[in-house]
Amino acid sequence: MSEETLLEFPCQFPIKAMGKNDVELDLLVVEIILRHVPEIKEGAVTTRPSKGGNYTAVTVTIEATSKKQLDAIYQDLTDHPLVLMAL
Repeated sequence: MSEETLLEFPCQFPIKAMGKNDVELDLLVVEIILRHVPEIKEGAVTTRPSKGGNYTAVTVTIEATSKKQLDAIYQDLTDHPLVLMAL
């Protein structure tokens, strides 16, 4: 039985992870995502600090191939102690 999804794969999909402001948060997020995708294209990673500067949001746009792939990425991101939230 296949899982229902509104997405049509493959598709461009932005993954956002947030954590405490750390100079290496973006590298960590990219490293985790690269476990599940063959490559991340140049310009696909953006970071944005929170208004108070205590947190950072990292967005990585990938070519998603399946819901299973996205679920695995989100699970790995949320399992890491430096990642407070993944959207």
